[in-house]
Formats: sequence, structure tokens, C-alpha cells
Amino acid sequence: MAEIILHKPYHVDLKELMRVYETNYAKLNALLPSQPAVGEVRCYQAAHMTYQLEVSEVTKYTTLVDICQSDQIAVFPLPTMSVRLYHDARVAEVSATDQLARVQARYDYPNESMVQKDEKAQINRFLGDWLTFCLRHGISRSPINISPQ
Repeated sequence: MAEIILHKPYHVDLKELMRVYETNYAKLNALLPSQPAVGEVRCYQAAHMTYQLEVSEVTKYTTLVDICQSDQIAVFPLPTMSVRLYHDARVAEVSATDQLARVQARYDYPNESMVQKDEKAQINRFLGDWLTFCLRHGISRSPINISPQ
């Protein structure tokens, strides 16, 4: 006899996602200059790998940062990500990756690209893990200018 399997529809866990956004904002701000300007680049070396953060857009309430691995030959390549920081809400979210031009809140599954239903949550959790790794093990390859108080 055939058994019917009912799948629950995927719902975004907004509380968990906002927590990830808030912690990513705090972590990313620790790696960026205090007054970022368009074109400004920060490089970090962690565990023999080099990562680059480039400010690509600055507006009154947001900053867009492109993150990539800048090694000649990447053993475990980091996906290229664009992360938008919303300064008024104090959150940061991945807005695009090298595989996705625009990261949607949820996806139907299966789909043509085989993107997971919760791809946005996974990418943002990955960003948080990567930022933690850089903060714990990274060494800035750029001089950090500390403004006098």
C-alpha cells in the first residue's frame, strides 16, 4: 500500500534570522574602518588564506561590502558575497553571492538551480561563522588607523 508523505511548507524563522543579521553587523563592523569610503579595501590573513573586504557603496543609511578570497590558488574557496549593512537597524545581510544575483527570502524546492529552501538563512549563518573565524584568527594586512578620541 502506498504511503502519502505530507511535507510542511518552509517558513522563515524571522527571530533567528534577525539575530544572525544583528551579530553579523557587529562582527563586520569590527573588520571595517569606522568611516568607510567607496573603494576602500581591507585585507585579512587567517590560517594561510587571504580575504578581502571592499566597500563598493556608501549611502546615508547603508554600506555595501564585497567579500572575497584573494589567494592566487584557493584550497577552500570562499564564495564571493555582497553584504549590505543597514546602519539605522544595525543589521547586515548577504544580498548577493557569486551563484545568486539576488538572494531571496525563500525558494521553492526542487528548482532549476537546486537552491535550498532556506538558502538565505544558510548563507547568512555561513557569513557569521566566517566573520567569527576572521576575528579569532585573522591578522590585518592593512594598517588600521585609530582616530584620536
